[in-house]
Amino acid sequence: MGTTDPSSFEVLGALDRAKTQWYHFTTIVIAGMGFFTDAYDLFCISTVTKLLGRLYYYDPSTGKPGSLPPNVSAAVNGVALCGTLCGQLFFGWLGDKLGRKKVYGYTLLLMIITSIGSGLSFGNSAKGVISTLCFFRFWLGFGIGGDYPLSATIMSEYANKKTRGAFIAAVFAMQGFGILGGATVSIVVSAAFRNAFDTPIFTVDPVGSTPPQADYVWRIIFMLGALPAACTFYYRMKMPETARYTALVAHNNKRAALDMGRVLQVDFTNINESNTLTTTKQEYGLFTTQFAKRHGLQLLGTTSTWFLLDIAFYSQNLFQKDIFTAIGWLPSAKSMNALEEVFRISRAQALIALCSTVPGYWFTVAFIDIVGRWIIQLMGFFFMTLFMLILALDYYPLRGQACPKGFCGGNHITFVVLYAFTFFFANFGPNATTFIVPAELFPARLRSTCHGISAACGKAGAIVGAFGFLYAAQGQHPGEPDPGYPTGIGVKNSFIGLAVINGIGFLMTFLVPETKGRSLEDLSGENEAAKEPSNTTVQSA
Repeated sequence: MGTTDPSSFEVLGALDRAKTQWYHFTTIVIAGMGFFTDAYDLFCISTVTKLLGRLYYYDPSTGKPGSLPPNVSAAVNGVALCGTLCGQLFFGWLGDKLGRKKVYGYTLLLMIITSIGSGLSFGNSAKGVISTLCFFRFWLGFGIGGDYPLSATIMSEYANKKTRGAFIAAVFAMQGFGILGGATVSIVVSAAFRNAFDTPIFTVDPVGSTPPQADYVWRIIFMLGALPAACTFYYRMKMPETARYTALVAHNNKRAALDMGRVLQVDFTNINESNTLTTTKQEYGLFTTQFAKRHGLQLLGTTSTWFLLDIAFYSQNLFQKDIFTAIGWLPSAKSMNALEEVFRISRAQALIALCSTVPGYWFTVAFIDIVGRWIIQLMGFFFMTLFMLILALDYYPLRGQACPKGFCGGNHITFVVLYAFTFFFANFGPNATTFIVPAELFPARLRSTCHGISAACGKAGAIVGAFGFLYAAQGQHPGEPDPGYPTGIGVKNSFIGLAVINGIGFLMTFLVPETKGRSLEDLSGENEAAKEPSNTTVQSA
């Protein structure tokens, strides 16, 4: 590893010791709005997929409201995840190659353009609309993917070591507000159209239950996702490069000091003005023996835990139909019109987000620098395993038996509380910590890349969860699966499978070290070659 000018670590040490300042919170908002948009765009699709099926795939011969065929549903729901995976790898690498600042604004610009493009999907035929929608959502996901490694890396490199975990968690916690925001916008838009157009239910008028104006609903919801991103684009472009990238990768100590002194009110004097750091050995790269020895198990830990977590986290949404129906939040499709169905699905998702998802994120913010990342991740995986096992073993007694009204009998309150707790401990647990830790463990020259690799493994897990369990959760007997799907293993057995996956995630967490209270350079080993005393003086303003 390279021998680094000690004045670099005086600059970075001052950042670690700096008091929490207004610019830290500004950075949280600037980076967090990207995650608000990310979550809004990735999760609002679930509020309108039923509407897309009614609009473009209604077949009068079935006697049922239209629904997306399995291959179309998989494409619409999964194409953004595929784009996200690609974007995480590409922008993660680019963030280390060109710098965080140079590419940070472009991910947001891509999200703005493609959010609008998704709402303007061409034509009125099923093939034309779905094809262009999938095209725009892939590139939307590509931009979203870039936000993961860049936002996490930028926040970790700006923060002081005492509150670094809370700051990164706060950026990620905006995802909870994005999920809630997407559901809320869907509620408002669908309610406005429902009140404007007197629409009969499906059993009264199958064709009239889906008015032509409903085509505007999903388009408006998608396009409104561009607003929060557009509001923060200017501020992203004005952000300076992080001091850690400038000093440790670009090798410009004076620029690092000037940039940080300008935004964080820290005064650096006698900084070495040399733009070149002295090196006695070539810095090791990602595909080297040195990296494998020092960080190999850590990277295995961050990638595997994120992969396993996202299988469970993204597949949980597939079971909402049974759960919402069981507790009476979602009547049968025939008893509603298209606009009412969007409204009720969105309302149910908003309640789950408000009562479990959002609080889970902010519990992490509150406790991560007190309890530590490792304990929170272990605890989260443990309780996710526990609650999914309970749901699996008592599934039918809790849900009740099928009846004309949905599901009768059972203990619906306990059912939804247990389901909500799985979301709570996902977010007050590995969903947050798997995002935070990869931004802390690795050297500055590889930090964004390694975070992108870890995040991409997570999205691979999301694809497995979204596609694999979409088929696996179908009923075990003929006539039970949704139209177009083969028989599966059922929801109960799917919960058992997810509990096992969470249990493996618990075990893989032992590969991930605790990072609480330690400097990034200490965690990555970058300060080991700079032990000589320096004549550089650092003073807090």
